[in-house]
Amino acid sequence: MTSVVILGSTGSIGTQTLDVFRHHTGFTVHGLSAGSNYDLLRKQIAEFRPKFASIANKEHAKALQEEFSIPVSSDPEFLGEMVTDPACDLVVVSVVGSVGLKPTLLALEAGKRVALANKETLVAGGHLVMQYRDQIIPIDSEHSALWNLIEARDRDDLAKIILTASGGPFRNYKGSLAEVSVEQALKHPRWDMGGKISIDSATLMNKGLEVIEAHWLFDFPYSHIDVVVHPESIVHSLVQLKDGTQLAHLGTTDMRLPIQYALTYPEIWPSPVEPLDLVKTGSLTFEAVDWERFPSLRLAYEAGEAGGEKPIALNAANEEAVAAFLCGRLNFAVIPEIVESVMETFRGKSFPTLEQILAVDHEARMRARALVDKRG
Repeated sequence: MTSVVILGSTGSIGTQTLDVFRHHTGFTVHGLSAGSNYDLLRKQIAEFRPKFASIANKEHAKALQEEFSIPVSSDPEFLGEMVTDPACDLVVVSVVGSVGLKPTLLALEAGKRVALANKETLVAGGHLVMQYRDQIIPIDSEHSALWNLIEARDRDDLAKIILTASGGPFRNYKGSLAEVSVEQALKHPRWDMGGKISIDSATLMNKGLEVIEAHWLFDFPYSHIDVVVHPESIVHSLVQLKDGTQLAHLGTTDMRLPIQYALTYPEIWPSPVEPLDLVKTGSLTFEAVDWERFPSLRLAYEAGEAGGEKPIALNAANEEAVAAFLCGRLNFAVIPEIVESVMETFRGKSFPTLEQILAVDHEARMRARALVDKRG
């Protein structure tokens, strides 16, 4: 039995991870953490009976502890205790944002395997996280696909990697992006995701973060990482060999597939997901990225190339700008403008410590909030 702690158990990845557990008996839930979804966490604890849990609200934590007679804490430091517990074998990191970096590092330092669904962890601290390369396997569908395609091949045979993007809800939008509503931006054409990730997909920042993530996971230079728009989301990623041929990873659009692969790696288990039917799928289309319409992708490439503090600032400023848009304080088109303005004030070409990363993250957020107040 593999004992698992899930950080972000009430989010999209967390709930689908638990659904995988319902179909396989090889796992026990050792710990669960949630942000604010008390009702769902309560149901999860009742069903899976973890040894401990975490939720941000202090009163909610107290209520859950009294009801289930297990340790439940609202202290962020408690996440570190959960992921380093000797009985834990594997940690699923599916929280959203840079909050995932510290517990990820603690889990890795404690020798745990980490199934990583948190892009921001590698964006902000890739040089720290990848010291533990052998303990990490990605959950993101694109990176899981690349893992499948790359792992068994001679590295010298590979010329570049290609990430696919659905294009989001505004791929063919004819109006002004400055006028789109939160509801419009949240309507992703293919995936059912949380608010922050949905907005990142609408700006294509999500794909930019994935480019930086791919750089760290697979050690490819940014000049050898491409992005192509693929609206059907059937081809999850491709690799190009040095002879010019390309290998593609195709699969049903269901996150339970890469989640299960991360949990069972290096084994492949039967899945509850229906296999891909190529005849029903029909045609597959591919388009070039509209770099002018979606400047967030360009900013991510620039931040990744520069390194140092810039990816940290990119991520922090984006989180703040997206949060401001979601609560109606900023128009959609200004999100990348806020990010670029903040990113320009930080330096590249350095390898910050965890403490320095957290300090840069804090400073970038303060600058982004000030810009939101001024321009929102």
